[in-house]
Amino acid sequence: MALLRSLSSQRTAISLVYGRNSSKSSSSAAVVAACRSYHQCGRRSTTAAGEESSLSSSSDHHHHPASGINGARFLHSGNRPLQASTLVQPDLVAGEAVKRTAKQDSSQSQNPSPAGSPQRDPLDVTFNDPIAAFKSKTTGELMRAYLVYMICSSEKLVEHNMTLMKWSKNVLGQRLFTALMKATFYGHFVAGEDQIKIIPTLERLRSFGVKPILDYSVEEDISQEEAEKREVESSVSSAGEHKEEGSMPQYHVDKSFADRRYKVSSARTYFYLNEATCERNMEIFIKCLEAVSGATFGTGITAIKLTALGRPQLLLQLSEVIMRTRKYMEDMVGGQGNVLTHHKTIKDLEKYYATLGDNKDVKEFLNNVTSDKEGILHLFPWSGIVDEDSQLSDTFRVPDPQTGQMRRLISQIPPKEEEMFRNMIRRLNTIVKAAADLDVRIMVDAEQTYFQPAISRITLEMMRKYNKDKAIVFNTYQCYLRETFREVNTDLEQAKRQNFYFGAKLVRGAYMDQERDRAKSLGYPDPVNPTFEATTDMYHKTLAECLRRIKLMKDCDDDARKIGIMVASHNEDTVRFAIQQMKEIGISPEDKVICFGQLLGMCDYITFPLGQAGYSAYKYIPYGPVEEVLPYLSRRAQENKGVLKKIKKEKRLLLSEIRRRLLRGQLFYKPKGNYVPI
Repeated sequence: MALLRSLSSQRTAISLVYGRNSSKSSSSAAVVAACRSYHQCGRRSTTAAGEESSLSSSSDHHHHPASGINGARFLHSGNRPLQASTLVQPDLVAGEAVKRTAKQDSSQSQNPSPAGSPQRDPLDVTFNDPIAAFKSKTTGELMRAYLVYMICSSEKLVEHNMTLMKWSKNVLGQRLFTALMKATFYGHFVAGEDQIKIIPTLERLRSFGVKPILDYSVEEDISQEEAEKREVESSVSSAGEHKEEGSMPQYHVDKSFADRRYKVSSARTYFYLNEATCERNMEIFIKCLEAVSGATFGTGITAIKLTALGRPQLLLQLSEVIMRTRKYMEDMVGGQGNVLTHHKTIKDLEKYYATLGDNKDVKEFLNNVTSDKEGILHLFPWSGIVDEDSQLSDTFRVPDPQTGQMRRLISQIPPKEEEMFRNMIRRLNTIVKAAADLDVRIMVDAEQTYFQPAISRITLEMMRKYNKDKAIVFNTYQCYLRETFREVNTDLEQAKRQNFYFGAKLVRGAYMDQERDRAKSLGYPDPVNPTFEATTDMYHKTLAECLRRIKLMKDCDDDARKIGIMVASHNEDTVRFAIQQMKEIGISPEDKVICFGQLLGMCDYITFPLGQAGYSAYKYIPYGPVEEVLPYLSRRAQENKGVLKKIKKEKRLLLSEIRRRLLRGQLFYKPKGNYVPI
């Protein structure tokens, strides 16, 4: 800790001078009209604008989950003006890109950037430049990467990778096994064993324009039987499984899908054991925050999962409450969607309950409804949920429109389990408060759809509580879900109407096959988009809507950083789409509202050129002891097997750069960057 504090205290301020011309395509009158439209009261449809956003289908038909990276408004406390980067258009052939970059590389070594000026490179948006992709790597690291991808190309080796790693450990012993892992998978995909040993990796990333999202990637290696046992026990109340009238099957545990690792290769899974384990997870997350704060100069992020902090039964019950509330509102107004989208007022509710007469319970219910001049926001006082003092069983009650009696939307929860919920919220509050104190961002990962309504609601309340002056908390949205565009729109509206900073990480998603199988088995509608192309369209449409709103705020001289988005994708077409949209609507990297993220050891040919061109680029950085991150390494091997097209490109670029260095006598090349992350 002393070392981390020392590193933190050595931060230096960098003052840069730059010029930037901007032109607005619309007239001042049009901008004023748009501002009035954005801020006006009454009904306003955001969906139509989103539908008009240009969409682009991906040519890459491999589903690639980009889970575990979550995202941001950007993203450090300092204001560093930076030189604008140059885009090299996609029709530039790879050979020309290599020649240009090689020439640049040579001239930069002879004429280094002036002291105090960060280096900026042109961006080849074909992502075919091996020098730009790997200038941060030693030749030995390139060879290791090539070896790892060769292994990932072997179906049999990947299929039995966990068994092979355990067998190797038994045969070689701990010391030799550790050396083998560091020379292969561990060395490629993991930054180091602890907060101190990862610092050189973080510093090198930073010198090449890339920032970290830190994650302590230790996982339990438990059997399927143990996973199912834990999940079933922790997903059912001690009072028994009482399904209320109108209960929904997807929000109740099913033993067939109790092992949440089923058909999931990219996302870490926590299984509840006891409250002490949750406390330990909280402490680990806080140590991650401290490590980020000490080594990243206020630009780092930590990723967390809510299932690590509490009993899953409580998230299931809360998710069901949220969905039953939607159903209640739909029955009341005769339309689909959540409370906020109907623009109903308190007076509308009073009329609806008028036949019940002077009912004390109904009046009390109406007094607790959250609303503004545009209509009702929430039927329940959600702020009490994150303030650690409300009782779930008492909070979620609504008047029966026929009798006026208050009916529960949640099963009666025993006092001990109410206390467990309060503990979960306390842990999350402790983590977020620590993040705010350390000036580090928190990304709350998305999880299965049967947990996600509760996770999103709690995360939004944390945003409302902590994102008052800048974004500290960010939510994650999985774009393979049919409802993602609507959910993001609704949450953007909540942020605007309640005046807090909104942060979102957009990913394709990690649980597709599991979600489809579970929906079919339990008899509820498939929540997943039907095709990869539909998911890409959903991603692009959602991103375009976020950018449209950012542009509106910018044109109205509002703080555009009230919306921050991380494009967490390994898909080139999606990254290109984001860059093109930014360019078309006049959002620059210096606005610090859009960033990009990929996993450490994957798609370096995307991340590093972005960071070196002046875009906000992140790597998801796992760390932990070798023997304790084997499940993580196993997942990375499985994930790479599923994206052979991307592996093929990465292998080609790696081989090209290895050959170039050998021919130029750069076998002992030492990476040295002069880039400053934006």
